[in-house]
Amino acid sequence: MGRWLAIVLVIIGASSYGLLSSFIKIAYDHGFEGGQISPAQMTMGTLFVWLLILFHKKSWANPFKGPWIKLGLVGIFGLALTTVFYNNALSELNASLSIILLFQFTWMTISMDCIVKRRLPRKAEGYAIVIIMLGTLFAVNIFETNWHQFNMRGLLYGLLSALTYSLFLFLTGQVKSSLPPLMNSAVMLTASIPVIYVLYPPTVFFDSNGGILLLWGLLLGFLGQVVPTISFNIGIPRIGSTLAAMLGSVELPVAVVAAFLLIGEAVNGVQWLGMGLILAGIIISEYKTGTTT
Repeated sequence: MGRWLAIVLVIIGASSYGLLSSFIKIAYDHGFEGGQISPAQMTMGTLFVWLLILFHKKSWANPFKGPWIKLGLVGIFGLALTTVFYNNALSELNASLSIILLFQFTWMTISMDCIVKRRLPRKAEGYAIVIIMLGTLFAVNIFETNWHQFNMRGLLYGLLSALTYSLFLFLTGQVKSSLPPLMNSAVMLTASIPVIYVLYPPTVFFDSNGGILLLWGLLLGFLGQVVPTISFNIGIPRIGSTLAAMLGSVELPVAVVAAFLLIGEAVNGVQWLGMGLILAGIIISEYKTGTTT
């Protein structure tokens, strides 16, 4: 696979995750809670991936012949906990504050890479981080953010979601596996299920609205687990976690546009400027990375 195709896949995965916040907000407006959404999302996402494997013979492989323990840990810390923390952050804070906190994954991922590889951040990485973070503040309209909704629980959930998302991006690029990408994704997601069920028992599926909850889980699982996990498993090992963190910033413009189209949130000129800065930061990071590595 070519480098640019891998880049496109990571952008697709991040964009899909960017759509997630608006749909979760809609699900909350329909009366569901985080303790219902999270298990439904993970369960249906996992079943969807196994269904894809069933109809894709090239993905048939013995999962225990791969680094299944490492993949499972990525699933637990990178997928299950990110889902729990971010969904809880969205229930405590407005979407803008939640996304600001989640977007700390950009510098966190690069910091992890620098620590593990015992290197200093490259100038290009520094420039890109500054531009992307500045764009983030503009894109969420920092000047009109409702800071009165700010609370310590939401802050904690938001920062934890950034940390676990960083672990997912970083570790996905570190784990070497000969398994097909679909099987890698299935192992990660399957390992996350017991953790989710310990935190949120699946008895919610047997409530009176369980059928509707599963339909929501199918949509949210597809956007939040299936597309990102498969895309990242294919793309990140080919481009590295540092560039993946930069490309992942496209998630925010997608989230802002989705909020505008799906739930009617206004988008002003400052936010469009912010989205432009984020895209510029991504382009700069890729150009510089390509010439310095």
